Amino acid sequence: MAEANARTPRDLASREKTARAVYVPPSSLPDPTPEAGYSFRWIATHIMGQAANTNVSGKFRMGWVPVKAKDHPELMIEGNSDGNVEIGGLLLCKISAEKAEAMAEYYNDQAQKQMESVDNNFMRNNDPRMPLFADRKSTVSRGGFGSGIK
Repeated sequence: MAEANARTPRDLASREKTARAVYVPPSSLPDPTPEAGYSFRWIATHIMGQAANTNVSGKFRMGWVPVKAKDHPELMIEGNSDGNVEIGGLLLCKISAEKAEAMAEYYNDQAQKQMESVDNNFMRNNDPRMPLFADRKSTVSRGGFGSGIK
């Protein structure tokens, strides 16, 4: 009986060896070291082997700036130590975080307006004789047939 009390409680036992390993697939593009106040994005310079100059110039006009390889040595590729960080037709660029947030708000607002427009256009075809959306409401009442309450 004394041996039974000498056992370690189960909740104190370590289960490190029984923990399962979780697989996370590797990213095809490396993540740059974060900089305070900046957001990063990979911008396509080539699409299907063709130069995408209009895409790149448009992003530059929006405020994106190419990241120099010397500023991020962890992303350096052999032979590209003095230029921009570019991998497989994608150029790493950065922009101030507040400008990135302002752009995100603008595009979210545009998307919301488009959804409202689609909904309004769809509901314009609504007919009371055959509604597109029926209000689905349920009611609960007490008593009635077979309940025994009068």
